[in-house]
Amino acid sequence: MVMIAQKKECQVKGSFIVKNDRGLHTRPSTEIVRCTSAFKSEVLLRYQKMEVNAKSILGILMLAAIKGAKITVSAFGEDAEEVVASLIDLAEKQFYITY
Repeated sequence: MVMIAQKKECQVKGSFIVKNDRGLHTRPSTEIVRCTSAFKSEVLLRYQKMEVNAKSILGILMLAAIKGAKITVSAFGEDAEEVVASLIDLAEKQFYITY
């Protein structure tokens, strides 16, 4: 007899404020994709009424998030908690960008 355990999909939410002077342009968007692509979970970013895949640079650019924008992060999957924490930490470090 083979038993298969089903894992309940985990959902984790968080948010961050864009601190970069130029908002989420190409360079910080690339860092977001690099960060989230290292995880298995599905990650979504929401700004105003738009929600996009955090593993898609074009999606992130479509948000057109400016400095001071509040971005909501939702992750679904086995490593959801870790990806949300990593993304918030990345935002706190201003996506490793200095002007």
